[in-house]
Amino acid sequence: MFASLRTLLSSARPALQNTPSSRTLSTTMPVEVATFAAGCFWGVEHIFLKHYPIKQNKGILKTAVGYTGGHENAENPNYRQVCSGSTNHAEALRIEFDPTVVKYDELVEFFYRTHDPTTVNRQGGDTGTQYRSAIYYNTPEQLEIAKRVTEEVQAKHFSPKGKKIVTSIEAAGPWWDAEDYHQEYLHKNPSGYQCPTHRLHW
Repeated sequence: MFASLRTLLSSARPALQNTPSSRTLSTTMPVEVATFAAGCFWGVEHIFLKHYPIKQNKGILKTAVGYTGGHENAENPNYRQVCSGSTNHAEALRIEFDPTVVKYDELVEFFYRTHDPTTVNRQGGDTGTQYRSAIYYNTPEQLEIAKRVTEEVQAKHFSPKGKKIVTSIEAAGPWWDAEDYHQEYLHKNPSGYQCPTHRLHW
């Protein structure tokens, strides 16, 4: 009975996308890194992987959720510390991608498309500095692209509504992976909490 129950549970749970084979694959391709904060990182990672599945070769090679943008002396923070606001870290998503398949500007536009970038330190009912909207650029080129796409999205989707994007655009700093249970959380727990702003807004 227990064996059949385990089989049922495993079949009902989507397979994780960040597998050892996907990590090996990512080392054989041109790789760039994109880093985004858009509220609770469970939903951010989930929606990116839903629309850019690793096995479908849509450009995303690997993802990880973690903490970045915090105080310099706050090293290797844990989830409880980040949630307290004392470290000033944001919950964020780090994406390794193949720029010959998906361009950075497309990922930035998708980032804006899948959360509310007009609220300060809040997504839906989640409030706190850890839930801020931010783009952490990894190269000077990414900075220019992020600024351009932000202006385009503002003009097309938010200015007509009288709203203003408050997303910060900052240089990427130290990155700390979140605890293992946070990685692909909503693939491991399909009925788990997902912020309602993490959906396609256009």
